[in-house]
Amino acid sequence: MSSFPRRDPASDHLLTPDNAALLIIDYQPTQVDSINSMNRAQLIQNIVLVTKLAQNYQLPIVLSTVNVKTGRNKETIPALKSVLGDTPSYDRTSINAWEDQDFYDAVQATGRKKLLLTALWTEACLTFPTLDALREGFEIYPVVDAVGGTSLLAHETALARVAQAGAQLTSIAQIACELQRDWNRADTVPGFVGILKEAGIFLRLD
Repeated sequence: MSSFPRRDPASDHLLTPDNAALLIIDYQPTQVDSINSMNRAQLIQNIVLVTKLAQNYQLPIVLSTVNVKTGRNKETIPALKSVLGDTPSYDRTSINAWEDQDFYDAVQATGRKKLLLTALWTEACLTFPTLDALREGFEIYPVVDAVGGTSLLAHETALARVAQAGAQLTSIAQIACELQRDWNRADTVPGFVGILKEAGIFLRLD
């Protein structure tokens, strides 16, 4: 058995460690506490797993919060912040992160056009930057099992809206497989397996 020669990871039409970045927007206590589209503990676990996947494949990560400096909101939840370490955080007052200069500049600085997007809520802080970024020629991949809305209906309606606009919905397992792509890429296999075990997708893989 032999794989084809590896495709150019920068120009590949699929996600690769060389063409993608992860955006994490507003995983803060107030936002998490208002999610009603999925179990909140599961949501926290899932955004942590997405972050670990990005780190396993060395994707650039852009983190943003809203209203921390104004005192109206608290920082990124501890479970996620501990995984992110010293990743810089761009605080804003705008609901739409794409309308914040520092956040926008940080995304542009990644040099990546394929953006894995996670945000709370789906109907606002995910939808608005998705629609703006699509208009500027970015490819947006909302991670459906790591985002949430104020109701299941609001969440599903928002995902339908962004998908209709051209966003490509994805999930934790799909991201992992798309970034890994070939078992011969041995350096990232332990992280791949460990993260999917942590997600409960692999119960055993010895």
